Amino acid sequence: MKEIRNIAIIAHVDHGKTTLVDQILKQCQVFRDNQVVRERFLDSNDLERERGITILAKNISIPYKHYKINLIDTPGHSDFGGEVERVLKMADGVLLLVDSFEGPMPQTRFVLEKALSLHLKPIVVINKIDRPDNRPLEVLDEVYDLFIELGADENQLDFPFVYASGREGWAIKKLDDPRIDLTPLLEKIIKRIPPPKIEEGTAQFQITSLDYNDYVGRIGIGRVFRGTLNKTTPVSIIKRDGSVKQTTIKQLFIFNGLVREEVDEVQAGDICAVVGVEDIDIGDTIADATNPEPLPIISIDEPTISMTFTVNNSPFYGKEGKFVTSRQLRERLFKELEHNVALDVQEMNTPDAFKVSGRGILHLSILIENMRREGFELQVREPKVIYKEINGKKTEPIEILTVDVPSEFAGKVIELVGQRRGVLVKMENKGNLNSLEFHIPSRGIMGLRTKILTATSGEAVMHHRFFQYEYFKGPIGKKSNGVMISMDEGPATAYAIDSLQDRGKFFIDPGEVVYRGQIIGEHNKENDIEVNIQRGKKLSNMRASGSDKAIKIVPAIKFTLEEALEYIQDDEMVEVTPKSIRLRKLYLDPNERKKYNLMKMNEED
Repeated sequence: MKEIRNIAIIAHVDHGKTTLVDQILKQCQVFRDNQVVRERFLDSNDLERERGITILAKNISIPYKHYKINLIDTPGHSDFGGEVERVLKMADGVLLLVDSFEGPMPQTRFVLEKALSLHLKPIVVINKIDRPDNRPLEVLDEVYDLFIELGADENQLDFPFVYASGREGWAIKKLDDPRIDLTPLLEKIIKRIPPPKIEEGTAQFQITSLDYNDYVGRIGIGRVFRGTLNKTTPVSIIKRDGSVKQTTIKQLFIFNGLVREEVDEVQAGDICAVVGVEDIDIGDTIADATNPEPLPIISIDEPTISMTFTVNNSPFYGKEGKFVTSRQLRERLFKELEHNVALDVQEMNTPDAFKVSGRGILHLSILIENMRREGFELQVREPKVIYKEINGKKTEPIEILTVDVPSEFAGKVIELVGQRRGVLVKMENKGNLNSLEFHIPSRGIMGLRTKILTATSGEAVMHHRFFQYEYFKGPIGKKSNGVMISMDEGPATAYAIDSLQDRGKFFIDPGEVVYRGQIIGEHNKENDIEVNIQRGKKLSNMRASGSDKAIKIVPAIKFTLEEALEYIQDDEMVEVTPKSIRLRKLYLDPNERKKYNLMKMNEED
């Protein structure tokens, strides 16, 4: 029987977790010699690979000497913080990766705080030492300061550390050591991460993450905290509400390298997957049938943002997608709840609309992006923050926002964030950059990235994460520009776009087919205007001097899905299909729009 070590890798976005795991897998011969291995092996989902971010926690195991190291790769983005908190429950220690130039970032703080509160043993890896602008000693001091700030105990403050390059596959204890392979890091893991604590008693296993398979349904992944889990022995499942029912396990899998290996029993301390238990949920305890004792309930963070998803009812309905009905939309959203625990879906008064709530715009836009790739067409209303009442007062979610920016732009960033009720709480110098930290309402962040990037010539780097609920901060000014709306349906002409360019910026190219009520650009002024974008040039047999001047068209602004969601107002929607992202007015008919605007004005009065 191999000795077990359970360790989670935690870090800020893009500090190199998944790349380091690739190298550990190669050096521990998890891959066959002739196997072709793609980069960032664990980012298996298409979206993870394209965006270079980890969305779902992954479990693998690594054989090293006579040890089995269960390794959990976690997301670094705060919108998926719900995943991080739960999977840390399976670990006895954490590998904290920090970029040797950037140092601790907002998400480093978030994941480390969770790990310290669970009393996990940390090993610090100062990664990307091969960067030309590295500053490893300063970064190590910053990490130490962060531990003190987060109230680490003496045992945690005495953390082991290594310097590493995940990309090149080596780790060293001192900066002048020879750079050979990752052995120093693996040795630290087996020496400094404690083996799992084994308590005496009957079986206890807790579900900390879910997988889903169309053939077997839900698969519960978690750790055996006590006793032995055996697929021949009847067990009880204890739900969050305390109810207990008897059940049997059809299959048990342990993680062996990158694959799941079926076994008959799993000992305490190991991580495994359970198949065949009905209605299994995050936080459920599987325990002995005769002596069912629950483990402490896992708390799941509540959603902070909601959006209304509706079926597509635009004139182009059904032209690009294959799933367009409200029944298909409903089934897909409720299926997502099977494993996306931080999500909430509620049916609304109308049968074709659903209120979907999540941890942030990125969390919800990943869901929408996955749906459009599967062939869904849908429309989404603008994101709204979820308010709560505490002590009889209205409260709203506040985020910690950090912006790293060249010092000459710092004033502009402070001004922009201040306009959205953001308060500067910290300002530091990092090389030739200023690192600014703000507390800002979640609703103030919507649409802010574009404004900051424009003001700083694209030089700013922004990160934000949920902080806490605070009393309502007061109104925030809306976007000052109106939009340009198409009067008619048909292809846009270069002639019409050229003659309207002095009115504003366009979101469409010549030749693109648009419909009446579609938003095709941003107006220079505060009001919305309708324009005839299909207008062609009148042809006559007379040639006037200067009338045939060359048409020069400014390239159209193309929104990503997140930018489109942040851009729209409450009388607008984003239409999402497998091929297109279009902005449109809620009411396509101009008379209905006028009625809606009058009703809104009366409500405000």
